[in-house]
Formats: sequence, C-alpha cells, structure tokens
Amino acid sequence: MSNEHLINVTDSDFEDKVLNNQLPVLVDFWAEWCGPCKTIEPFLCELAEEFKGRIAIAKLDTDKNQSSTSTYGVRSMPTFIMFKNGKQTGLQIGTNPNKIREMIEKA
Repeated sequence: MSNEHLINVTDSDFEDKVLNNQLPVLVDFWAEWCGPCKTIEPFLCELAEEFKGRIAIAKLDTDKNQSSTSTYGVRSMPTFIMFKNGKQTGLQIGTNPNKIREMIEKA
C-alpha cells in the first residue's frame, strides 16, 4: 500500500478497525486483479490526507477476506461502503470520485 494514511483491514480486525472506530470509515472493497481499483487509489490517498483526523479510509482485499465481503454483499470491484458508529451509511459501486467525495462529506 502506497499511503500511510490508508488502513489495511482484514476479516479478523474489521470490527475493531471499522465498526468500533471513533471516526467514520470509508472501506474500499478491492481486489489485486481489478484495474479500476488500482486507478482510484491515488484519489483515495488524496482524500485520506485531506480529511485526516475526520475520517479513516480502509482497504479490504476481497479475495483474502471473503467473510466481510459476503457480509456486506459486495459483488463488484471496487465497492465503497461508508460506516459511521458501526453502521453502514453509504454505498458506492465503481470509481466515481464525485460520489465517493459526496459520501465522505455527508459523514
């Protein structure tokens, strides 16, 4: 991962790092083989820097973390889900920077 502001999340620490986080958390459900997932990463790094201390941005590799992926019904990559106080508050499928930013700003 190229940016120290992005958090790596797995099935085993999802509850701790996402659901129990004091900050709203945007989770990027991605996969290594997904081209659009790679092209959106620099934008996510910019957002993490811009909203530092106000939101957290996490990445979850769907191939290695099937439990969280199926729990949230993720079928397309990338899928972005916003969590606030342990609850899902937003969903964006695909790499639409405006929609992703909008979801963050609402949180």
